Amino acid sequence: MNHIVLVHPAIPQNTGNIMRTCVATHSKLHIIKPMGFSLDDKHMKRAGLDYIKDLEMEIYENWEEFVTQNPGDYHFFTRYSKLCYTDQNYVSDQDQYILFGHEHDGIPHDILKDHLDECVRIPMDGNARSLNLSNCVAIGIYEVLRQQNYPKLSKVEVQKGADFIYEE
Repeated sequence: MNHIVLVHPAIPQNTGNIMRTCVATHSKLHIIKPMGFSLDDKHMKRAGLDYIKDLEMEIYENWEEFVTQNPGDYHFFTRYSKLCYTDQNYVSDQDQYILFGHEHDGIPHDILKDHLDECVRIPMDGNARSLNLSNCVAIGIYEVLRQQNYPKLSKVEVQKGADFIYEE
């Protein structure tokens, strides 16, 4: 199974968008406190739309609680890594956890330093400080899924039909 982990998220709209991405990709969401908002925040709910009811999610009080309960392969997305996220292997018999940090300062450095070989980065212009968190999550999970050949995901339009744009 694939898992998206948010370490100390701060912006409710990002978390709402990530919730929607989790549902669309059959990924479980894990949130590690502290959070910069309440899960009842109207902006988060609006961004998550009606997908939130289908979301599989767990919340943890701290990093130690999360690690204790979740064995598997960890991949830390950080601008400080020297390894491109596409150069990482996300295919194994272990659960895959892709981790993202706080919107302003990322994953705490004391956590990263214990996992340097598991850190990856998304390439970007050297003058750009960062990308939007929900965009980074989407980039990351779709690379994981691409390498896994998109398990349980439809490669054709389901709601309107596979031939919708071809019909006249």
